[in-house]
Amino acid sequence: MIPIKDKEGILRMREVCSMAATVLEYLKPLVRPGITTMDLEEASRAEIARIGARSACFGYQHGSRRYPAHTCISVNEEVVHGIPSYKRVLREGDIVSLDVVLEYNGYIGDNAYTVPVPPVLPQVDKLLRVTREALNAGVRAARVGSRIGDISSTIQAYVEDHGFSVVRDMVGHGVGTSMHEPPEIPNFGKRSAGERIRPGMTLAIEPMVNMGAYATRTLSDGWTVVTADHSPSAHFEHTVLTTDKGPEILTIPGLAQAKSA
Repeated sequence: MIPIKDKEGILRMREVCSMAATVLEYLKPLVRPGITTMDLEEASRAEIARIGARSACFGYQHGSRRYPAHTCISVNEEVVHGIPSYKRVLREGDIVSLDVVLEYNGYIGDNAYTVPVPPVLPQVDKLLRVTREALNAGVRAARVGSRIGDISSTIQAYVEDHGFSVVRDMVGHGVGTSMHEPPEIPNFGKRSAGERIRPGMTLAIEPMVNMGAYATRTLSDGWTVVTADHSPSAHFEHTVLTTDKGPEILTIPGLAQAKSA
C-alpha cells in the first residue's frame, strides 16, 4: 500500500522538504573550479547542523555497507551515490550532481540538482536542460486520478525525443517516514500503467539521464553508480505532494510553498 499523509504528516513533509531544499540551494553556488567534493560535503554537513536537521544519507545501510557521507556528490559520468573525496577536484567543464536527503521530526525530504562548472560543452548544457525539463514534465503528470506510469512515460518520452536515455537500474520512489516508500517511480514505462495516484501521496520524482546509453555499473566502493560508456549523466529531483488541486512541489527553500505549473 502507498502511504497517504494526513494533515500532520503533510505539515511535517513540507517542513523537512523545505529544509532539504535550503541546504541544496546553499551548496549550488559553492560549486566552482578548484573546490573538492569533500569541501562541498563539509559545507553541507555544517549547513545541515545549522538548520537542526539530520542527513538521511549518512550511515544509510545497503547490504553490509553504510554510506559514509552526508550528501551524495556525483561528478560527470557518476550517475548517483558518489562519495565525496579530497582527491576529486572540480574543473571547468565538469557537472556535479548534488543529492540532499534530510530527516527532521520523523519525516524525510529528498531533492537533487546537477550544477555545471562553466564553461561546459553545448551538448552537456543541453543534457542538463532536458533533464530539468523532464523533471518538470514528470511533476505535471503527477495528477490525482492518473497513474504512476503516466509520470514514467512522460519523462521517458521527453528525454528520448531529445536524443538522450533514461537510467533503468534506479528509480524514483515514495518518501515519508522512510527514505524509500512505495511506489517505485521508474523514469520509463507505459502510460496508464501502475498504481493510481491519490491525494496525500508524497513522491520523489527524479529523472537520471545519460548522454549516451542507459546502462550503468557500480564501482568497487559499493555505492558510486556510473554510466557504462563513461558518458555524462544528469540528475534532478523534487519531492511532490499530490493534491486534488494538482501536484505541489515541497522541496522549495525557506518554507515557501509552490505549485507546479
